[in-house]
Amino acid sequence: MITFRRVARGLKNLYRREVLRDGPLLEAKRWFRDKGDTTLRLDYPLDEDSIVVDLGGYIGQWALDIHERYGSTVHVFEPVPSLHATCVERFSGKPKLHAHRYGLSDKDGTFAITDDGDASSFVSLEKSDSHINCELRSAPAALNALGLDHIDLLKLNIEGGEFAVLPALIEAGWLPRIRFLQIQFHTVGDYDAMRDAIRAKLAETHDEQWCYRFVWEGWERKPG
Repeated sequence: MITFRRVARGLKNLYRREVLRDGPLLEAKRWFRDKGDTTLRLDYPLDEDSIVVDLGGYIGQWALDIHERYGSTVHVFEPVPSLHATCVERFSGKPKLHAHRYGLSDKDGTFAITDDGDASSFVSLEKSDSHINCELRSAPAALNALGLDHIDLLKLNIEGGEFAVLPALIEAGWLPRIRFLQIQFHTVGDYDAMRDAIRAKLAETHDEQWCYRFVWEGWERKPG
């Protein structure tokens, strides 16, 4: 169902992109022109032995696409109860797809989250009329608890939570154990400075494959 709120948001974005020449929206236009969702986000040298981690699983479509294409094991982290339930239902009968009902961050805790569907966020409570409490766990500790010693592909789309997760993984020494990263940075807080700092650390161990600024960017571990 198309709501007034969605139409208004679309018109606002159109104005920002075409009249104000908003950078992220122009990058989004370039991304869709290049069909990034069906190419760059799915084209990886994975196989049935690969381990994939999906932070911000939403309804599990990307995880399903990756699994069906490569047969990989995928761990999906989705703290919103209704979205997690959708993932569980969609993953039924697929033992290599795992839906975890908590999110990952830099520490354990229970946090308020907006209940805004595909824009649910830990950092935008002031923009939402409704919110629920969800569980977060320390990313390094949670990955270790699952018995993971490496990740072939890590995808992050967690509405600003990347600014907590990535530094935690870097500090814990996890980064060299991740071959590919697919990251959507979000414009929250001092986002430019935070993104620049994370990218500088990433560049020590990984090479940028492609970048659509504040849309999606891909990184691959340096050889050797």
